[in-house]
Amino acid sequence: MLVVGTVAFDTLHIAGRTYSRILGGSATYASIAGAHFTQAQIVAVVGRDFPAGAATMLRERAIDLSGLEIRSDGETFHWEGQYTDDFSSRTTLRTDLNVIDGFKPKIPATYRQTPYILLSNIDPEQQVEVLDQLERPKLVVADTMNHWISNKLVELRKLLTRVGLLMVNDEEARQLSEEQNLIKAAYILQRLGPTTVIIKKGEHGLLGLTGDELFSVPALPVIDVADPTGAGDTFAGAMVGYLARSNEIGGSALRKAVAYGTVLASFCVEGIGVVRLSTVTLPEIRDRFQQLSKLVHFPVEPDIG
Repeated sequence: MLVVGTVAFDTLHIAGRTYSRILGGSATYASIAGAHFTQAQIVAVVGRDFPAGAATMLRERAIDLSGLEIRSDGETFHWEGQYTDDFSSRTTLRTDLNVIDGFKPKIPATYRQTPYILLSNIDPEQQVEVLDQLERPKLVVADTMNHWISNKLVELRKLLTRVGLLMVNDEEARQLSEEQNLIKAAYILQRLGPTTVIIKKGEHGLLGLTGDELFSVPALPVIDVADPTGAGDTFAGAMVGYLARSNEIGGSALRKAVAYGTVLASFCVEGIGVVRLSTVTLPEIRDRFQQLSKLVHFPVEPDIG
């Protein structure tokens, strides 16, 4: 799988504590999650301040960094945010684009035939530039955000005609579809191009539409949430990673991929930054997958006369 997005530093204000310049970014979370299932490749840019130790940590997880551009003329993208005590919302305090301002993704020749592509949340023009460099991928998954919907809607709509799976949260789905009902919104978004639409609803799980089939998956209950940053990117990375592993993009494979995405996201929120995500083991993933299966299972046949 190929992940195109950001590798960044985050400064987080959580429950009265500050965590300064910890490793983050959409491509970081997604690739760590996806690497549990398949070979992950990153295309992103960092600055002269990016520590060698962070790159080593990613490589130790079998993540290919051939597409990670290191620029000596600037600093790494930095985001600073503060969460409310119940994690119901967050406020962006500072965004330093630094080297990602004007970044032109360059896809290494060895990546261009990668069949499974995750376009994390970046400018839709950059996402299109990535697709123009690829050779007939089997599945393109795209994420976006309110900012691009408000400011680059034309470019985003062009992108969606080339995307197989669109992933947005509930607020973004309503904004992009101009429809408050999420089920109706999913069908409207599907008509923009993607065969599959996944609408993330945070602690309330997700709503999915693939073809003409609707489905819903709850979030796994997590008792002690430490940091929700990157949970959506983690979900996406694990989902695409599993699809790449199974080499299928529909049916039961999609359902299981979504379940594994939910599982990895539940681990992500248990630690600050990528700490918990980068230490989770395959036995832990399998065990929590079984927990999710039990959570949603019920007898198929009705027993009322």
